[in-house]
Amino acid sequence: MAFAIKADIGDPHAKMFVFAGQKTMYGGKHIAAGDVIFIFASENEAGQGLIARGVVTSAETVPRRPGVERQTPRVSIAIERTALARRALGRCALKPFASWNDGRPETELNFKFYRQATNKIVAISDEAAALLDAFC
Repeated sequence: MAFAIKADIGDPHAKMFVFAGQKTMYGGKHIAAGDVIFIFASENEAGQGLIARGVVTSAETVPRRPGVERQTPRVSIAIERTALARRALGRCALKPFASWNDGRPETELNFKFYRQATNKIVAISDEAAALLDAFC
């Protein structure tokens, strides 16, 4: 299974990325070491969308806080970059794909990342992974 993360990226050309306590949605909580992950620099923090592909080197579930009923699962992960994106892919390119039930990988990415604009880790389909791989 492949994953994607949208986060605040300090150095888009870094060889290693570490993300602590990241929100997970759409199956993102199942991320594990060895998984392929695509890294998006969040446009909410002046990023430009897809920047790289990598491999998760470690993944650790963040314990839930006691006394809080509704909590989004969070994980801390480390990623080793394996490729840089050769072409841009971000909110502007994905925005036209808004027919939620059309089955297109672009629509899946738009829905999971931009319908709710928060930074997060999500699981993605094989088709979406193949699309993103073509950009790297």
